[in-house]
Amino acid sequence: MIRAVFLDALGTLVELEPPWLALREQVPAEVSDERLQAAMRVEMAYYREHSHEGRDPASLAHLRERCAALVSHELGVEVSAEVLVDSIRFSAYPDSEPALAALRDRGIRRVAVSNWDSSLPSVLEGCGLGRLMHGVVTSAGAGSRKPEPGIFAAALELAHCAPEEVLHVGDTPEEDVAGARAAGIRALLIDRSGGGGDISSLTEIDQHLGDD
Repeated sequence: MIRAVFLDALGTLVELEPPWLALREQVPAEVSDERLQAAMRVEMAYYREHSHEGRDPASLAHLRERCAALVSHELGVEVSAEVLVDSIRFSAYPDSEPALAALRDRGIRRVAVSNWDSSLPSVLEGCGLGRLMHGVVTSAGAGSRKPEPGIFAAALELAHCAPEEVLHVGDTPEEDVAGARAAGIRALLIDRSGGGGDISSLTEIDQHLGDD
């Protein structure tokens, strides 16, 4: 019996609006759109590898300063951490709220399990999803990153569930599917393009809650 559903955040519950669009107004016109986009992609890759280092307000501020310095170096113009953070905006996928509400109504606990810094709870709140979550486990808080087992262990402890009582949903084969299965947790791969995966919408989760 499934008592809890773990959900990845980025690419599963929320999407990132292209940050170079918001940053466009903050950098000189001589910086081309192509260069700006390339710089932000470098920053995004760096953040992805270091997000777990933002454990608290002080370390998160330091991480953001490093990301801003990287963007400044790539562009050759000064971009402050405040400007950079303001350009990074998330929104919930249209199916996130109804899917979480349906799980709540069935008495199933919902836990976000994501490679993210300590700001994830506030991000989910800002996207209107915080009230629908039972809890949030980040790599920064757990000291472990997917696909490592430690982050799943922390989520199991929070949910008060055994691995066989949990279903994990995410959009990456290695971090989400392989990571969850290595921790003894059944997993679903979401592919919103419909070109693969187990589901193409979070509203399909309920079709898998009774699977063996």
